[in-house]
Amino acid sequence: MATTDLTGRTAIITGASRGIGLATAQALAAAGANVVLTAREQASADAAAAQVDGTAIGVGAHAVDEQAARACIDRTLERFGSVDILVNNAGTNPAFGPVVAQDHARFAKIFDVNLWAPILWTALANEAWMGEHCGAVVNTASIGGMGFEANLGLYNASKAALIHLTKQMALELSPKVRVNAVAPGVVRTKLAEALWREHEDLVAGATALDRVGEPDDIGAAIAFLVSDAARWVTGEVMVVDGGQRLGHPAAFRTAP
Repeated sequence: MATTDLTGRTAIITGASRGIGLATAQALAAAGANVVLTAREQASADAAAAQVDGTAIGVGAHAVDEQAARACIDRTLERFGSVDILVNNAGTNPAFGPVVAQDHARFAKIFDVNLWAPILWTALANEAWMGEHCGAVVNTASIGGMGFEANLGLYNASKAALIHLTKQMALELSPKVRVNAVAPGVVRTKLAEALWREHEDLVAGATALDRVGEPDDIGAAIAFLVSDAARWVTGEVMVVDGGQRLGHPAAFRTAP
């Protein structure tokens, strides 16, 4: 029977110093995996690794730095002997406002981190280990990539492209490597702070499950996708949003 046990496997999680990345590292470690947590600064990576029970190390590696990514994968192989799981979680959004009001610097930063970094890390992991030994990749997308929102056009465009890229890579790297994505809704993270902090009650009330998401909601979904329980799942996008995409539930709760 296929299980969610990850004992003996090793995972790299980019952007793991806090939020969804850290929660994912904790979930994978709880399932038995060795985990490597990356962050821009070594101190942040070390601090995050210290919050993970089990075998965990932190590696300072900016997601778009190819040399640092190669060094991280090399260190992972030296320490643990494999790279079985890759979670491309690093993300950013320095642009808020209409798409036509943005400059090239903001555009480049968003697409470098949110789209190029997953390509880079997946390519390196595939070359170093997965292409020969098999593996599982999960990209952190967003429900924003499935629709339209005021002021978040560039960010959502990068996540829409990541969803497309997930399916493309699932075909290109098959049958040895499975590639999937999660699409979180509004989750209690620093990156999404502007979407919930000042009006959490409103966001929760507009969500079928009546709360904003927690990072470990997403970590649990990722732990499933990288496990053998999802061994026949590839090229898919798992929406984890508490029902936010369904629309406001109020009218459906009114007694006839």
